[in-house]
Amino acid sequence: MLKVAVVGAGSWGKNLVRNFASVKGAALAAVCDRDEECLAVLGPAYPQARFTRDYADILADKTIDAVVVATDAASHFGHAMAALEAGKHTYAEKPMCQSAAEAERLTREAESSGLKLMAGHLLLYHPAVLMLKSLVESGELGEIYYMYTQRLNLGIVRSSENAWWSLAPHDISVINYLFGALPRRVSAQGQSYLQEGIEDVVFATLYFGDGRLAQIHTSWLDPHKMRRMTVVGSRKMVTFDDMEPSEKVWVYDKGAAPNRSYNSYGEAITLRQGDIHIPKLDTTEPLKLECQHFVDAIANNTAVRSDGRDGVRVIRVLEAGQRSIETGGRPQEV
Repeated sequence: MLKVAVVGAGSWGKNLVRNFASVKGAALAAVCDRDEECLAVLGPAYPQARFTRDYADILADKTIDAVVVATDAASHFGHAMAALEAGKHTYAEKPMCQSAAEAERLTREAESSGLKLMAGHLLLYHPAVLMLKSLVESGELGEIYYMYTQRLNLGIVRSSENAWWSLAPHDISVINYLFGALPRRVSAQGQSYLQEGIEDVVFATLYFGDGRLAQIHTSWLDPHKMRRMTVVGSRKMVTFDDMEPSEKVWVYDKGAAPNRSYNSYGEAITLRQGDIHIPKLDTTEPLKLECQHFVDAIANNTAVRSDGRDGVRVIRVLEAGQRSIETGGRPQEV
């Protein structure tokens, strides 16, 4: 059994605690958090685990094989590097670090030590995203033209990072995954309404070398709670709405193409309106699938889908977007 310790058991961390306590091949060995009340609440539910406020206890415990870092974003690099240096496989929540340079250092440390490093890009394990990937790779959608994402809500408002760094890593990881490439440039604009210098809303456009586009809208100051993606291809179009309880993916047999028989009496563009298909998806919790993937990669020494290199790529896009925000939307190279 892989012995796992979770560091940071607050709002999101408690979900990681719950999942690592139940996935196959792993045992929840320890939970670390600075908040005594948090530990007191979790303690009775996980009697098999040791609870501590001192991260050094986790690092010094030779029986712990892997560390899951779910603390605030600013501490991800320090905690993850300490875990790797202690010889432990490491999972770091998104964003994996606050700079690409830090992410590259983590990745080099993991690779040189023969350890697994995983970035918490949850959506890469979501059955709906895997469905989108299969539709793209099979050619069913045709040539991919563009996609756009909306990640909106009223809250949670953060003070240590803006809406771009807090919310966009999910969408960037999926866009890179579906397109199989990094964008060349990013143009982004944002505004700070609630806290000076911390953007509450950001609109970003990602430009790819082959002409494809992707747009990301993130906000924690919006009346709608939305978690939606749309991919537009030359043959079909598809949406993924994570707020839907069951029918999350809709495939539209719709498209537009030049009319080869166009003349002065005909239309230059032919529109096609076909059926809508709603495929059945695996209903397993995506976070459980992600945690299981981490455990299996360690046990079987297989590749991690959202490894350190994937973490680096996402942060490079985040950095380019942040530079663009700070220059009033001027496109920045990735």
